[in-house]
Amino acid sequence: MPLPSRPAPLLPGRGRLRPLGLDEVRLTGGFWAHRQHVNATATLDHCLAWVRKCGWIDNFRAAAEGRAHRDRRGPVFADSDVYKLLEAMAWEAGRRDDTALDAVVDEVTAVIAGAQTGDGYLNTAFGGPGQAARYSDLEWGHELYCYGHLIQAGIAQARARGEGALTRIAVRAADHVRDVFGPGGIERVCGHPEIETALVELSRLTGDSRYLDQAAFFIDRRGRRSLADIAFGRAYFQDDTPVREAGVLRGHAVRALYLAAGAVDVAVERGDDELLAAVVRQWEATVARRTHLTGGMGSHHMDESFGDDFVLPPDRAYAETCAGVASVMLAQRLLLATGHPRYADLVERTLYNVVAASPADDGRSFFYANTLHQRRRGAEPDAAAQSPRAAAGLRAPWFAVSCCPTNVARTLATLGTCVATRDPDGLQIHQYADADLDTELPRSGRVGVEMRTGYPYDGGITLRVTRATGRPWTLTLRVPAWAHGAHVTEPDGHRRPAAPGTVEVTRTFAPGDEIRLHLPMEPRWTTADRRVDALRGQLAVERGPLVLCLESVDLPDDRDVDAVAVDGTVPPQDAAEGDGSVVVAGRLVDGVTDAPWPYTAPADAPEPRLREAELLLTPYHARASRGPSTMRVWLPATGPART
Repeated sequence: MPLPSRPAPLLPGRGRLRPLGLDEVRLTGGFWAHRQHVNATATLDHCLAWVRKCGWIDNFRAAAEGRAHRDRRGPVFADSDVYKLLEAMAWEAGRRDDTALDAVVDEVTAVIAGAQTGDGYLNTAFGGPGQAARYSDLEWGHELYCYGHLIQAGIAQARARGEGALTRIAVRAADHVRDVFGPGGIERVCGHPEIETALVELSRLTGDSRYLDQAAFFIDRRGRRSLADIAFGRAYFQDDTPVREAGVLRGHAVRALYLAAGAVDVAVERGDDELLAAVVRQWEATVARRTHLTGGMGSHHMDESFGDDFVLPPDRAYAETCAGVASVMLAQRLLLATGHPRYADLVERTLYNVVAASPADDGRSFFYANTLHQRRRGAEPDAAAQSPRAAAGLRAPWFAVSCCPTNVARTLATLGTCVATRDPDGLQIHQYADADLDTELPRSGRVGVEMRTGYPYDGGITLRVTRATGRPWTLTLRVPAWAHGAHVTEPDGHRRPAAPGTVEVTRTFAPGDEIRLHLPMEPRWTTADRRVDALRGQLAVERGPLVLCLESVDLPDDRDVDAVAVDGTVPPQDAAEGDGSVVVAGRLVDGVTDAPWPYTAPADAPEPRLREAELLLTPYHARASRGPSTMRVWLPATGPART
C-alpha cells in the first residue's frame, strides 16, 4: 500500500492549495496548543474510560460471540464513537510518537477484529444471530456511517504510524461496501452521510480509484428518494433533491455538512467543476442565511436541523458541536480547492466559538449543543452518569448519544493541519497560533517559519524565517474579514496596509527575517440582518475572532441576563483582564412585576425603571465555566437611560 509522506487527515490529489502534515506544523504554545495538550493528556483517557464503562468496546466481543442480540448496549451507532476515538489516538500517537497510545489502539483493534466477518462486514447492531438483517434499516441503522469512521481511523493509523491491523480491517470493510453497494448491488444510500469522505480519502491513501468511484456513486444516488419518507421529510436525509441541484444545505445539519464535504472530495479528485460549484453555491447560501454568529449551524432541536432562511432564534440555537466539526471539515476542503480566504474565516470563527466552546478546561466534560441564549441556570450533571439531554446549561461528562466528545478529540489531535498550506510559489498561513512550520516548497526548496502570537487576545503576529534556500518565495497571510485597518511590516521595515482577504510578502528570505502582521482587536458591536426576526433590536459584541457573551454571574446579585439592555451608542471597551473580556455601557432593569396579561396597547405599556451599569462580557468559548448561570450573546439595545 503506498503511503504519503505527510500525516494528515485530508490530502487531496488536486486543488489550489496543499495542506501541511502533522510533521510539518507543530503547535508550540498559546490557545490551541493548550487545548491540544489537554486533549492528549485528559480527553482521550476520559473518552476511553467512558466507552469501556458504557460497554461499547464489549459490544464487539458480544458480536464476535453471537450474543449481541442479548448483551449489546448503546445506540445503533455506538461503534462509530469507538472508531472516532481510535482515529484521535492514532493521530495523537503519530504527533507525539506515543507508543503507549499505539498499544491502546492495538488492544482495542484486536477486539474489533474478532467481530469482522469473512466477507468484511462489521457492525455490532445488525447481522448477527437474533438481530435485524444487514442493511435492513438504511434510514436509521448507520451501518455505512460507522464504516466511514472505521475507514478514517484506519487511514489515521496508516498515515501517522504506518499500516497496521486497524488499517487492514478498514480496507476489508471498504471492499465489502464496494461489493454490496457498487454496480449491480444495492443502489441506495445511508441515512447518515459520512462514508463518502472516508472512501475518497482511502482512494488517496491506496491509489485505488474504485473507492473514489464508490463515493461518487453514493453522491450521485443522494436525492433520488431511495430512503423512506419520514415525519421530518426526506430533506432530513438530504434525499429530497440531488446534490448537483440543491441550492442550500438543509435537513439534519451534521448529515448535510458531511455530505457536502464528501461531494467536494469527489469533485476535486474527478475535476468535476459542476459538482464543486454546486457545493460552493450551497455553502454561500447557508452561511449567508442559516448560520449563527458563532459559526454554529442548526436551529431545530427536534430534528437537529437547519431552519428556513433567517430563522435563527438565539435561545433555540442547537448548533451541535458535531455540526461545528463538520462545518470546519467542509470549509477546509473548499479552502484547499479554491484558495479563497473566506473559507478560512469560517474555519476560524467555528473553531473558536463552537469547537473550543464544547470541552471544559479540564477536557473531561462537554457541550453537545451550543445555544446563544441560556434561559435556565441548569444543574451540575452527575459525573458518573450519561446525560440524556443534548441541550443543557452546563457541560456533561458523557452523553447517551456521545458523538461530540470523540469528534472534538479527533479534531484537536489534527488541528495543526488547518494552520498552513503550500503551493508552487510559497507558504500560506490561514490560522494564527504559536507554531513552528517546516516544509518543502516545489520551486524554492525547504523553508521554515516560526510563528509567535498572543492571538486571539492580541492581534500581533510575528513570523520569523528559520530556514531559507536563497531562492525567492511568497509568504501569504490571511487578513480576516473583520480586520479593517490591519497592516503588515516587512523584514526591511516597510509597513503597508493589509486589506481583508490576504496580504503577500515576496522576497528572497534569509534566516532571521521577520514579518509582522497587526490585526486590530478593538471590540465591536455587531447587528443582524433585519430579516432575522428573532434578533431585531439586539446587538452582540465581537473582539477579533471571538464572540462575547453576558453571564448572570457577572451581574449584580447574580440577576438574570434578561433584565439587561445595552447602549449601542457607546463603543465597547476592553476590560482589564486581558483575556478578551469587554465592558459595555448598559442598563439594569429594576422593579419588573408580572401583569395578569402580558400584552397591552403601546401607550399603556409600563415604563421600566432603568439604572446605568457597566456590563462585563466574556468570551463565549469560556461560558458556563463558573457554575450555573444564565447567558446571552445577543443583548437588547436601548438609547440613553430614561430619567
